[in-house]
Amino acid sequence: MELVKNKKKSFVLLRMNILFLIVFLLFSILILRLGIVQIVHGEDYKKEINRTNDVSVYNPVPRGLIYDRNGKLIVGNKPLNAITYTIPQSAKPEVKLEVARKLALFINKDSKEDLKTITERDRKDFWILTHPDEAKALITDYDREQFKKDKLDQKEINAKSYQLQLNRITKKDIQSFSKQELEVLAIYREMNGYALTTQIIKRDVTPREFAVVSENLDILPGVDTTTDWDRYTVFKNDTGDTVLGSVLGKVTSTKEGLPSEKAKYYTALGYSRNDRVGKSYLEYQYENVLKGEKEKVKNRTDNAGNVLESKIIRKGKRGNDLVLSTDMDLQQAVDKIIQDKLGKARAGQPYMDRTFVSVMNPKTGELLAMSGKQYVKDKETGKTEIRDYALGNMNSSYSMGSAVKGATLLTGYQTGAIHPFEPIVDEPIIFKGTNVKKSWNGRGFGSINDLYALKRSSNVYMFKTAMKIGGQQYYIPHGPLTIDKMEAIRKFRNNFAQFGLGVKTGIDLPGESAGYGGGIPQESGKVLDFAIGQFDTYTPLQLVQYISTIANGGYRIQPHIVKEIREPNAKTDELGPIVQMIQPKILNKVNMKSEWIKHVQEGLKLVVNDPEGTAYYGIHNKQYKIAGKTGTAESVYDGPNRQPNQLIWTWNVTFAGYAPYDNPEIALSVVVPYSTTDKTHVNLEIADAVFKAYFDLKEKREKEGLNTAESTQKVENIKDAKKVEENTESNENQ
Repeated sequence: MELVKNKKKSFVLLRMNILFLIVFLLFSILILRLGIVQIVHGEDYKKEINRTNDVSVYNPVPRGLIYDRNGKLIVGNKPLNAITYTIPQSAKPEVKLEVARKLALFINKDSKEDLKTITERDRKDFWILTHPDEAKALITDYDREQFKKDKLDQKEINAKSYQLQLNRITKKDIQSFSKQELEVLAIYREMNGYALTTQIIKRDVTPREFAVVSENLDILPGVDTTTDWDRYTVFKNDTGDTVLGSVLGKVTSTKEGLPSEKAKYYTALGYSRNDRVGKSYLEYQYENVLKGEKEKVKNRTDNAGNVLESKIIRKGKRGNDLVLSTDMDLQQAVDKIIQDKLGKARAGQPYMDRTFVSVMNPKTGELLAMSGKQYVKDKETGKTEIRDYALGNMNSSYSMGSAVKGATLLTGYQTGAIHPFEPIVDEPIIFKGTNVKKSWNGRGFGSINDLYALKRSSNVYMFKTAMKIGGQQYYIPHGPLTIDKMEAIRKFRNNFAQFGLGVKTGIDLPGESAGYGGGIPQESGKVLDFAIGQFDTYTPLQLVQYISTIANGGYRIQPHIVKEIREPNAKTDELGPIVQMIQPKILNKVNMKSEWIKHVQEGLKLVVNDPEGTAYYGIHNKQYKIAGKTGTAESVYDGPNRQPNQLIWTWNVTFAGYAPYDNPEIALSVVVPYSTTDKTHVNLEIADAVFKAYFDLKEKREKEGLNTAESTQKVENIKDAKKVEENTESNENQ
């Protein structure tokens, strides 16, 4: 018995010794491993722990300013105090939520506008984040079994689970948030974006909010106080509408960022997703000029992605400034003229709702004013309001009527159909199977030449010219119209295009219309209508380019609204140095004899200055030496009150002219569509008043000793611009 006990005791001791040996060996291996880690690789691991990353980010700067030709600020940047959040590289939702909750204690973000921006998806995401246990319970055992059957990896499982959670959250769940929780959500949703990008949480914060957040930045990681900017316009009309607003365009908000359709294009140029860019018209067209040079900041981060230090390594520079060719004094005067004259003329006119005036220097292409007004019914209030529609000068087109007859005569000379002073009998004409075609006086003017035809606006002279262009030399009463309509319309359009009619003018703005070419007319008689401006349609801008081409002797000049590009200048009350001056660009020289153009110029002088001219009694300010052509075109109403299958015939009344006729410095077009009568003279009233406004301004400035060079140097309303610069500079220094 004692022998058995001794054997058992020996066996236990052996096992204990083996166990101690194993433990000893394990400890030895562990000590050896620790020694290798500390002695051999210790320095490497220490460096890895302390390793930091340098990441460069680019902060946006305010856009360039926009001035008129006389140095008046049109569009500026209003500085706004703002609260921002820079997203760390490892931005965990729970950490951001905690920051949002703290920030909600210091700022108010629960206005109707703030809460209105919260989407249903925002609410669902926030519910999942703030109700983790309940959200987890939405995934069933059956779901987990399906994940296994589908052999999904963990990333796919997480994505599938999250989508199921979103689908299973009820309306009751997402409507359960208190007002305080919604405020936190309104802040939290603004904190999402790309790593190390800065998101604006709230703009235009109160001084109290700005101060209290600044004092508590140590407990708000990623949050900062800064100065943001907002685009504002200086000139407003009586109704509160922005002067030239539709042409100036708009800029995206920080939340909008890059337009989705052009995001790839902009990011390839170095833009960030939340950068503000011009999204329409002038702001869009000159984005590369107005955007400026971003501030470059080097962020030093630890391995966890937390920002340890930020250092500005290149100061930002706001965008270059645009000096427009537009004279805002003239622009405002034209706006007022249109508003007054149209307001009176449309009494009893159910369809006359718009008017356009383009004013251009015929020698340089500088657009001195581009004015348009439209009466629009507000959908919410039901009231009719007058709004800016300057863009209609370039993106809407109309039949211009007799205003284009100068181009008709020149086409006749060029094709050899007629020659200067050629007599043609103006008489009512009837072709076989058609209605009578005649001039406005009904009985005709008898045998007249081309200048008389222009002066009196003879339709028949133009009809017979079109017949000759189409190959039919003589009119036979009640006989057939045998012209080659395809050849005739081709010749007309080719020659009209030389003046800018039916082709884009080339203005430095996007979205220009080329007008509407009616194709090949089914009836040959439509070719005759083309000759008096009643088939194809043209824009008001094309009409002023056409009359400018005649005024300057045959050079089609590209219209442009930007006159100069200048560097920003915050130190003085003068504009910065010129970066680029926009030079006149000749698009083409009209392929016609200069004496023919001079001959037509004589006819245009008679229209205004001869007692028999159609504009003689409508244009009163003869002292300005005005030449031009009236137009009246019958057209089908195509405005907002048009009913389906309803054909309403209206009249477009127009005028195209220039002054002084012996040395032109201003050309203009006036287009008033949709009159129910051809007896209105509102087109001439507007043209007369615009010419007077231009020359009155010129005389006033000459008396004040202002010339072009001086007036484009000094910024007249510099205070607004200086405030912007000072705020921008102080922010950079911070």
